[in-house]
Amino acid sequence: MIPVSVVTGFLGAGKSTLLRRVLRDPAWADSAVIVNEFGEIPLDHDLIAASEESFVSASTGCLCCVVRDDLTRTLLDLLRRREAGEVPRYERVLIETSGLADPAPILHALMTDEALAATHALQGVATLVDALHGEAALARHPEAQRQVMLADRILVTKPDLAPAPEAAIRALNPAAPLRAAEQGAAEPAWLFAPAPRPADLPDWAARHTAGLTSIVIEREAPIPALALTLWMQGLAEHAGPRLLRLKGLVALAEDPARPAVLHAIQHMVHPLEWLDRWPGADRRSRIVLIGERIPRHFPARLLAAVEAEVAEASAGRR
Repeated sequence: MIPVSVVTGFLGAGKSTLLRRVLRDPAWADSAVIVNEFGEIPLDHDLIAASEESFVSASTGCLCCVVRDDLTRTLLDLLRRREAGEVPRYERVLIETSGLADPAPILHALMTDEALAATHALQGVATLVDALHGEAALARHPEAQRQVMLADRILVTKPDLAPAPEAAIRALNPAAPLRAAEQGAAEPAWLFAPAPRPADLPDWAARHTAGLTSIVIEREAPIPALALTLWMQGLAEHAGPRLLRLKGLVALAEDPARPAVLHAIQHMVHPLEWLDRWPGADRRSRIVLIGERIPRHFPARLLAAVEAEVAEASAGRR
């Protein structure tokens, strides 16, 4: 499986500068960088713009690529050429989004396309926030808000020019690890590490900003697999595109010793992934929902209602 990390952030946040610094590190030169908008080429701009080829080896040793049509086709074509020896054998993919892009469609593609999911694994979303202009962008632009809300890790850039807008960031995403880019740099191993498991996240209550909502559901008792399936179907029916992202670590009643990792983007649910064991002593089910205009108590109450219905139906069959 090839790990894929998404680098996002509003216009001027410093995504291209960051990637140039990352790829100067020899340990990260064996990366493929995919730019999700032709107008924002982070590396070897003139070379790529003038080339008929989609993929160009850069002086850093990395492979640079522009998405000219569909991201899924681009990733699979790149993989085909990697296996055929037509391009350098990269070890990871870093996707830089447009400054005005909502990351959700990219995550959606990575999680729902069968061929892509069989060959690529989403590591997480790294969001950059400009210390100087970030607070204003978060106040005015829904795209900037979504970029922060969907982040697994947040990097504040240009901290020498202004204090980090931590309050504005935490109002949208209270849980994601946050750091400042010292002298314009960040440790790649931290920035592109696998996303923290929900069980590793600190406790945080639901937050509401400009219609955006973050909600945590916790369950002490294992959840029947049927109840989880029906609950997800109910969420898709009632929330649909308003459910930006859902991730969780769940104890299923059928096999509580092996936690199931749950991921969903809008109405699409990624197949469950199973861990061999729980990462710590805490074996509670924890599910994090990020959405727009979703009533705070609705997901938990829906889950409780579905669990009760499944239990009643099971008792009636005995």
